[in-house]
Amino acid sequence: MAGALSCDLRSRVLAAVDAGMSRRSAAERFGVGIATAIRWVRAWRDEGRPAALPMGGDVRSHRIEAFRDVILQAVEARKDITLAELADMLRRDHGASFADSTVWRFLDRHDVTFKKNGARQRAGAARRARASPGVVRRAA
Repeated sequence: MAGALSCDLRSRVLAAVDAGMSRRSAAERFGVGIATAIRWVRAWRDEGRPAALPMGGDVRSHRIEAFRDVILQAVEARKDITLAELADMLRRDHGASFADSTVWRFLDRHDVTFKKNGARQRAGAARRARASPGVVRRAA
């Protein structure tokens, strides 16, 4: 999605329409889409808003944030719980359906991570006595 067009361009289109030009003519004159000019004029007349609305950002995370305490308690109770198990628990116990990726983004926002400990490191190469340097990082 492209960024919003400049406020200067919007104000010129709105001024032209207020001066008596049709929306279609103003759109053609200033090189914007006809539907765009119509939306700009409607927003100006209905809401008094000549500027663009903010773009982007998260508009749905409040849904999963409502279950913040439930999710964090479940993670605290069982450290190795999977994303799918968390999503299933929310669906089963609370009737809220979330994708695994949504649960992951929630946990990432709240700095909840699961790190493997040293006893569960993956096996090294078959013909080497130890893992190659840099592959396994050991705590200092």
